[in-house]
Amino acid sequence: MTTEPAPSALPRFPRDFVWGVSTSAAQIEGAVAEDGRGRSAWDVFAAEAGRIKDGSDPRVATGHYHRYREDVGLLKELGVGAYRFSVAWPRVVPDGSGAVNKAGLDFYDRLVDALLAAGVAPVPTLFHWDTPQALEEGGGWLVRDTAEKFAAYADVVAERLGDRVERWITLNEPAELTLLGYGLGQHAPGRQLLFEALPAAHHQLLGHGLAVQALRARGATSIGIANSHGPTWTASAAEADTAAADLYDLLLNRLFAEPVLLGRYPDEELAALLPGPVAEDLRVISQPLDWYGINYYQPTLVGAPGAEGRGTADFGGIQLPPELPFAPQEIEGYPRTDFGWPVVPEALTELLVSFQERYGDRLPPVVITENGCSYEGVEDAERIAFLDGHLRALHTAMAAGVEVRGYFVWSLMDNFEWAEGYARRFGLVHVDYETLERTPKASFRWLRDALREQARG
Repeated sequence: MTTEPAPSALPRFPRDFVWGVSTSAAQIEGAVAEDGRGRSAWDVFAAEAGRIKDGSDPRVATGHYHRYREDVGLLKELGVGAYRFSVAWPRVVPDGSGAVNKAGLDFYDRLVDALLAAGVAPVPTLFHWDTPQALEEGGGWLVRDTAEKFAAYADVVAERLGDRVERWITLNEPAELTLLGYGLGQHAPGRQLLFEALPAAHHQLLGHGLAVQALRARGATSIGIANSHGPTWTASAAEADTAAADLYDLLLNRLFAEPVLLGRYPDEELAALLPGPVAEDLRVISQPLDWYGINYYQPTLVGAPGAEGRGTADFGGIQLPPELPFAPQEIEGYPRTDFGWPVVPEALTELLVSFQERYGDRLPPVVITENGCSYEGVEDAERIAFLDGHLRALHTAMAAGVEVRGYFVWSLMDNFEWAEGYARRFGLVHVDYETLERTPKASFRWLRDALREQARG
């Protein structure tokens, strides 16, 4: 039997530091055809043969829609101060615009009330990839109209929940939706446009800015975005490798951070490829934020494609096509999760310090909105070691001067892991997908005890 690290070994975090866990609607709610919910792009994508690796779909997921009170009870037992969940756009506005589904809003109303009664602050994310299918059929995020309809939907949610919700998140990981959904076709909506997917990046960012405006108009005072970031490591000092790594970093990190933080795109040639009145849109995209959310999982080692040994690594389980001008490579010398991702806690420190150095006073306080790992088993000592290491790395970044105000574990429970189906388990709580029974894992108990120790400080 493995021994769980003592929570008292963790460094001391500020008393007002926000501790939380994260989920998303498409991955846990299920009930996709109940109470007036419309279809999402992921419902349609998962129904196509061969799209999901284990042949599953999110129709039931973890049954959270019907078991949310049980899940709120788990949050209370865990002792977190905040819960980041997502609101399903097609559950609230089934066609993406037009008629509002009262039953959908009522569900989130009940969820927010249950969280507050349990002493857990609700932190809703307005969009976590589940685009209403009606909008997807009209072009999805490739067209400007979707950004405008997203802002109208944000207003609907804020009108209902804004009296009880303090913290809001507009978008989750627009980089992944752009690359995997529109660029490579490995996620919904399954488009394979490569660099012609760039309009999806711009329109998501525009939707973010418009949603910030809508939330502010409803009185919101704590708004962030959840962007995915990780250090880009260069395979060698060779010019071709350096150029490839720089391009990768531009497309996966800077393309999504700099319009929000600096009000400009990181490259003039890139900006010229984007649709609409870009300069005017950037003024909307760069609406001031109260904090900046970062989802961190791993660094990426990048070199030029074509050379021996190049392009052998995958991108989050996705093999990149050889025609791309960069190629991720395997990172050796580190332990790996069951997903095959390298476990590099110190890269989180590197990422945060580099953001502080690059963006200076334009970087608002940071919240780690996702950090987690996939491991099998209920006695998950590897996940405990992962969390322990990353919290230490986070504390090191804070000691170096980076203002970090919160940390959310991905995820509260095992769930539908997108194109992987149910084959990957990121949860602190084990879910039996036949019975939907929840079983807290060793990592759940470890984090619970660690948070109690922090509270005693």
